[in-house]
Amino acid sequence: MPDNPSRFDSKTFLKTVPHKPGVYRMISAEDKILYVGKAKDLKNRVSSYFRSNLVNSRIYSMVKQICDVQITITSTEAEALLLESNLIKKHRPRYNILLRDDKSYPYIYLSKHKFPRLTFHRGGRKGQGQYFGPYPSAGAVRETLGLLQKLFLVRQCEDSYFSNRSRPCLQYQIERCTAPCTNEISEQDYKTGIRHTAQFLQGKSQLVIDELVQQMDKSSEALEFEKAAGYRDQIEKLRQVSQQQSISGGNGDVDVIAMQYASDVASVQVLTIRKGNNLGNKNFFPKIPHFENSESEILSAFIAQYYFSREVPSEILISHDLDDKDTLEEMLQLKAERKVSIAYRLRGDRSRWVEMAARNAQHALSTHLASKAGIQKRVQALQTELDLDYIPARMECYDISHTMGEATVASCVVFGLEGAIKSEYRRYNITDIIGGDDYAAMKQVLQRRFKRAKETVNKSDESEGEYAKLPDILFIDGGKGQVTQAVDVLRDLQISGVDIIGVTKGEGRRQDMDALTILSDTGGTAGSGQYKEKIYLPAHSSALHLIQQIRDEAHRFAITGHRARRQKARTTSPLEGIAGLGPKRRQSLLKQFGGIRAITRASVDELSKVNGISKPLAIKIYDIFHND
Repeated sequence: MPDNPSRFDSKTFLKTVPHKPGVYRMISAEDKILYVGKAKDLKNRVSSYFRSNLVNSRIYSMVKQICDVQITITSTEAEALLLESNLIKKHRPRYNILLRDDKSYPYIYLSKHKFPRLTFHRGGRKGQGQYFGPYPSAGAVRETLGLLQKLFLVRQCEDSYFSNRSRPCLQYQIERCTAPCTNEISEQDYKTGIRHTAQFLQGKSQLVIDELVQQMDKSSEALEFEKAAGYRDQIEKLRQVSQQQSISGGNGDVDVIAMQYASDVASVQVLTIRKGNNLGNKNFFPKIPHFENSESEILSAFIAQYYFSREVPSEILISHDLDDKDTLEEMLQLKAERKVSIAYRLRGDRSRWVEMAARNAQHALSTHLASKAGIQKRVQALQTELDLDYIPARMECYDISHTMGEATVASCVVFGLEGAIKSEYRRYNITDIIGGDDYAAMKQVLQRRFKRAKETVNKSDESEGEYAKLPDILFIDGGKGQVTQAVDVLRDLQISGVDIIGVTKGEGRRQDMDALTILSDTGGTAGSGQYKEKIYLPAHSSALHLIQQIRDEAHRFAITGHRARRQKARTTSPLEGIAGLGPKRRQSLLKQFGGIRAITRASVDELSKVNGISKPLAIKIYDIFHND
């Protein structure tokens, strides 16, 4: 790339740049900062932008706008990283990875009062009392406050409002407060609720549950059944909240950061854990510049900016290895003034935390990409990748779900140019087939759907308009065998103009290895086209992401229908059929969780906490309710 002397004399400038660590700022003609970067060796790094063989057109576009470059020399690369984060936060350059969020973080505050108040707090921690947090978002705090209000009925009103009450307010009427303002509860009982609240916020929910179980047993023995039922309900609610947290056994301050990247969009999930207690999560979509950024670069830039205005925990767990991990650790230690470790390749609980954060990041990314603009972009990519002479306006996908042939359910999901059309989703209970025969199940659902469509068209019945609509593309979860069933059904019904695509899961269920079996209908009767087996789209293809999204939605919709049908068909308790789970252990489970419904929602770790339930037995119980 030739230099542009009228704008910036790069050769003269580079002679003055030292081989030292520091930060460089690229300035435009309008005196705006285009880009801020840090380097271990300023000379080598800045020189790379002005090479004659620069092939990246996007970097070339930025370099053409440079009228000046300013540098700041630092003692270490870690100091340079800290300064870089400061400048990016302050100036928000166009070509940097930018984190868009607020600079403060919220807490839950328990005041020091005869009848303490529990409330949302943001800002300096000057008031007397206890502070719990920081939480990743205001939404996480409000959600937790709402749960605590239901669990322990602690007041959240202002002190001025509290001291001027002559009768209980609406919060008391709807069982969200015990009305200490009008002495509806004794000071001793209120303090018990406050103690339970603090224990829960400190991650000691199991201690609270154990105490409530004892209180429930005492009330039951004293024939105070209404009081015992109240404890039972409170135990069940606590179990639900503890399960949602999905974290146990920890006592440190940890942040879990996972990233998913696709279609030039990065989704970063931050899971905040303090004293072993999961305080919630928050998702970010940082602005990614037009450069070819690696996942390591994106995650590293995010972490540096995220902790610039936040408290740094003792440990940060990450989903991707970082090229500059050591430098980033040193930079965070400078800021926190204590040891900070960044960990990758984890085992045990920590690996599960990262997996949880990664799943949430993937879900957020999928939702983001499923927006109207994202869907239209991917539909156009699908048209290009499959060489279609039309833009698919209606796509249907079918999947089958059963457990060893039991309670077979087929699903149909519909997508259009606006995304999922959930009002036209359908489930079909499959009957009169040999259990486990997926081919017969697929044939039956397609016959029922398209026979109805044929009849509706012939009758011109406008009340059943959704059945009259034929898909442009018919996706089948399966390979050539399932596609053949679709071909036979459409041919028998003399329905034409539908392209049929089978989606086969990759080896080891790897999504980047998903294969397509395509039968292109050229306008004649379905089945007149040619099979194209084992078509693989690139892993980064927007078209492949759309197909996978539609397939996964059909899979989810089928599984939920199957589970509901299977559960309805079973009249006996599912606990009775589990080997090693006798009457006493079943009773302990029901006591601890308050009922079978709470047990179905419990994790393996929650189940194994119950006295007499070993880890292998907990896995058996979990699998009974979560068998796909």
